Amino acid sequence: MTFRQQSSRRRSASGSRRRIGVVATTVAGALAGTALVVAPAPAVAAPAVDVLLAEVYGGGGNSGATLTNDFVELANKGSAAVAVDGWSVQYLPAAPKPTSAWQVTALTGSVAPGGRYLIGEAKGAGGTVALPAPDAAGSINMSGTAGTVALVRGTTALTCLTAADCLADGRVVDVVGYGDAVVREGTPAAAATNSTSVARTSALADTDDNGADFAAGAPTPLNAHGQGPTDPGGEPEPTSARIHDIQGTTRVSPKKGTRVTSVPGVVTGVRGFGTARGFWFQDTLADDDPRTSEGLFVFTGAVTPKVAVGDAVKVTGRVDEFYPGGADIGGQSLTQLADATWVIDASGQALPAPVLLDAASVPDVYVPVGAPSIEALPLEPTKYALDLYESLEGQLTRVADSRVVGPSNTHGELWVTVEPTQNPTAQGGTLYAGYDAQNSGRIKVSSLIPFAQEPFPQANVGDTLTGETTGPLTYDQFGGYTLAATTLGKVTKGALTPETTRDQKKSELAVATYNVENLSPKDPQAKFDRLAKGIVTNLATPDVVALEEIQDNSGPTNDGVVAANQTLDQLVAAIRAAGGPAYSWRSIEPVDGKDGGQPGGNIRTAFLFDATRVEFVDRPGGGSTSAVGVRKDWLGRTQLTQSPGRVAPTDAAWDSSRKPLAGEFRFRGKTVFVIANHFASKGGDQALDSRFQPPTRGSEVQRVAQAKVLRGFVDELLRSDPRANLVLLGDLNDFAFSPTLKTLTDGGALRTMVDTLPANERWGYVFNGNSQMLDHILTSPRLSRFEYDIVHVNAAFADQASDHDPQVLRVHPSTGNDFLDRLEQLWEELFERS
Repeated sequence: MTFRQQSSRRRSASGSRRRIGVVATTVAGALAGTALVVAPAPAVAAPAVDVLLAEVYGGGGNSGATLTNDFVELANKGSAAVAVDGWSVQYLPAAPKPTSAWQVTALTGSVAPGGRYLIGEAKGAGGTVALPAPDAAGSINMSGTAGTVALVRGTTALTCLTAADCLADGRVVDVVGYGDAVVREGTPAAAATNSTSVARTSALADTDDNGADFAAGAPTPLNAHGQGPTDPGGEPEPTSARIHDIQGTTRVSPKKGTRVTSVPGVVTGVRGFGTARGFWFQDTLADDDPRTSEGLFVFTGAVTPKVAVGDAVKVTGRVDEFYPGGADIGGQSLTQLADATWVIDASGQALPAPVLLDAASVPDVYVPVGAPSIEALPLEPTKYALDLYESLEGQLTRVADSRVVGPSNTHGELWVTVEPTQNPTAQGGTLYAGYDAQNSGRIKVSSLIPFAQEPFPQANVGDTLTGETTGPLTYDQFGGYTLAATTLGKVTKGALTPETTRDQKKSELAVATYNVENLSPKDPQAKFDRLAKGIVTNLATPDVVALEEIQDNSGPTNDGVVAANQTLDQLVAAIRAAGGPAYSWRSIEPVDGKDGGQPGGNIRTAFLFDATRVEFVDRPGGGSTSAVGVRKDWLGRTQLTQSPGRVAPTDAAWDSSRKPLAGEFRFRGKTVFVIANHFASKGGDQALDSRFQPPTRGSEVQRVAQAKVLRGFVDELLRSDPRANLVLLGDLNDFAFSPTLKTLTDGGALRTMVDTLPANERWGYVFNGNSQMLDHILTSPRLSRFEYDIVHVNAAFADQASDHDPQVLRVHPSTGNDFLDRLEQLWEELFERS
């Protein structure tokens, strides 16, 4: 699943603090599913300390702020110094998503008895008053209104996303959640503003209720020396400039942080919605340097600017570099004017001609190679696509008759390519075939036109956005460089329709994988019906279906429920109503809150199987934390110690991630081992358009560790029976060319089915206009007679039941004897011909 954010618990401190809830144990019926939930061991309380979070301020440098920086202040209410070497303060957004990550600032030194300790955080573009010299410094860009700050023993980022989990983590010393923060002690502290912080009273009361202990007021940062902020005497007088002077020849303005006056231009677009409102204006007298953009955004916050397209304006404001989503995620900055005023000299003026983005103008090479940060490099727009887009930041651009490579989404966005010959897929998309194949022609299209005035076009991959689509080129967190359209083209439909695979033959075992995107009874019945139709009609009722992202019975409600029998039973009933078989299912319940995904959802993998075609071998012992093993029976046949069973569920590789589910099946007298997987997500990785190149794929470390653990189990099984029929499948959240897949396939123990397809058909997921592979089916070498199909029913379409396409493997399991396998094959071929 893809989350919009591209992109990620406990506490014990002074006094009697936390209560740990005990989760009930449940066991479902053998024919409905296997479930075992074990109550977690009580957390061991950490030693009490006297250091507390005293004040939190996230409005530094924002509009209306006096201070230039965010800060966190600690206080020691005890009579002895407290060392904080190796500790950290950490920040989490107010409403964390599954991909949210705690941001960390490491601490050093100690907090004197009765003293203070100041941690300086991100500097904004505004404000006039600097913090006193901080005792520790970080770069966290905290919200000015709502969020959570934790004081933590250690510098490893927390992974908790709920108050219960965070307050139960023995590393957590203190927590303050302000505004509408989800993670907090008791009730949240009052919402802060750009001009107010939240701070404890002078008595440093700590009742474990942030709402009672903290109050909003003017920020009062103090460092360990008792020094407060100083006013440097205000800003210098603004200077005159033109837009190309402000934009400069690199990604960061040479005038960053200064005020400019009477900058001339014509308004080319207005954003009158959301919290990032403003307008674009463009100089009609361009310079002769192709590196300097002639367009610029004027940020007005939540206020709709009173200007119209065609107004000739002169703008005065402060030059700011804004990083959508925060500087820490590695994206490009957006040069803009903040705290701006303007005058309108005339209206109805002609607009500058838009720059055409097409195959002739966009370089094939995406970005300079081997530059850790491209932010300060001089732009080379004729050599690199990212440099071209940056050189046009804020300017009017247009695309014409462009193929859609990313379907319309619910946010009113789609992706086109202006490089039609760049890695095309068989279905009309653009294939992401390697880390150096970023596909430079991808451009996101959004709309500045109110949807009530002109609905956003609904387009599938392979459709064409015809006519002209024109607007300023901007940059955002979710997709990078974006054409913010003031004129939208029309969609010409392509030939793409949902695919249908063939029925399996009597002698073929059909095994499928399907990520059903956070399915729970909270979803409308229509989603269950769509998924059911896909399984029955498009997948032709496979014998075994490995499901990913099955949520518990209460869905995203974080109430301690972990059972998913209602979710699975509802899907089975929908399949039956759609004309499919009466599938049985098997699954193992996770420990509450320990498998990642949407908070409260407790996603897990599960098996559906058609008991009229295949037998599930039930073998007791499988549970949330018990590990499946391999053994031989009295006849020397290899079997699982538990079925279903989880592979090494307590290994650190699976922290906050789904555990593999292994099952033993019998088909026409032959044993087939199936392992369903859902590896750690790619959330938190730097995007392809990052200012850091090559972008860091931090999440890859955990998936490689997971692949090593899983490969160890595969090797154990194949050592016991080198001729075993083994199918490993699911959402591995990584590419066929990734180190994750290489770890699984090294030495030939497993073979990836996607490599058996033509190169232009190797995709089942679309992200930011790139068609790519995240779901996989792998087999042991013994399974040599097979047919593999990725069934495109979701990822390329605006109307989706899930964001993943399912895939199916039809295979003839081996008897383990070459002569018998060949004899069986000849007999089947003779029977089919007759």
